This record gives sequence, C-alpha cells and structure tokens, in this order.
Amino acid sequence: MSSNTELIFQERIAKSIYVIRDQKVMMDSDLAEMYGVGTKVLNQAVKRNIDRFPDDFMYQLTNEEWGILQAKTATINQEDSLRSQSVTLEEGRGKHRKYLPYVFTEQGVAMLSSVLNSPVAIHVNISIMRVFVKMRQWAANYEDLAMKIDELNHNQNEHNEHIRHIYQIIEELVRPKLSERKPIGYKMR
Repeated sequence: MSSNTELIFQERIAKSIYVIRDQKVMMDSDLAEMYGVGTKVLNQAVKRNIDRFPDDFMYQLTNEEWGILQAKTATINQEDSLRSQSVTLEEGRGKHRKYLPYVFTEQGVAMLSSVLNSPVAIHVNISIMRVFVKMRQWAANYEDLAMKIDELNHNQNEHNEHIRHIYQIIEELVRPKLSERKPIGYKMR
C-alpha cells in the first residue's frame, strides 16, 4: 500500500474512533467493513472467543449511547458529505440493525487480530494501532501545550501588574498631585 493510500486509510480509521464512556472505541460495523467481513461474521467470531473480550475490551452500547452516536455520525456525515452505513439505511431486508452495536477499545481491537487471523486483519490492525498511538502522542502534546499556555497567561498577568505599577509611578513623576500647601514666607500681622 502506498504511503498516500495508507494516510487516507489512517484518516478513515481516525474518523471511526469515538469517545464513549470516557474511552476511545470503534464500532463493530466500522471494524467489519475495514476487515472486509460482515458485522454479523465479526460479532460471531468474537462470541466464539468471548473469554478474550472482557468488558474493558468490548461492550454493547445502550439505546441512549447508540442514539447519541447516530446523531454525531449524521452530523459528521453532513459536514463531510459522506454516506455512513450505520446512519443512512437502505430499504429492504437485512439493512437495519436488529441489535445494539458492540464497540471495541484499543485492547479489544488488538485482540481482534487473534480472532480474525487473515492477512487483511493483520494489516488493518497494524494501521489501527498506529492511529491509536498517534492520537495518544497528540493528546500528550496537547496537554503540554495547554500547560505552557496557562503558564504564559499567569506570567502575562504578573507582567501586566508590574507594568501598571510602573505607569502609576511615571504618572506621579510627570504630574505630581498638588495638595494644599501652607504659604511660604512670613505672615504679616
């Protein structure tokens, strides 16, 4: 796969990663499409090896989570003018989901490579792991940047306070405040 094609594929992977329950996850249907298998086939392979997929590797969405995810996906698809199989459903038998989707965490996706042992699955898993690593690196860099910005803000506030005091001193030197003074000299009686 050329580097340009790999970048496009990695971008597609990144768009398929959602944050649900404070975890980065990928939907079963997106993974199945990338692996070149049906969603039902992927879920059956997982269920045959369910002991490899504890709750922190894979879980089923609730109705509320699925509704929120559909709304987010619809918004993204409208913005990108892309069609999503999970939101835009075709007419006919077998085109609608009967069950709530499963989502896989990074560890669950890694475990999928042992369940779906094909050259395509291995290649897809390598690409997905690279995207997760890049996202973690970006998040770490973002946190460092946010801390530096906060530090600069704090320093700027201190500098502004010092500059304000300097201006006050200069103002007093240039325009001394006149107060009532007693006249100089002798008083005549």
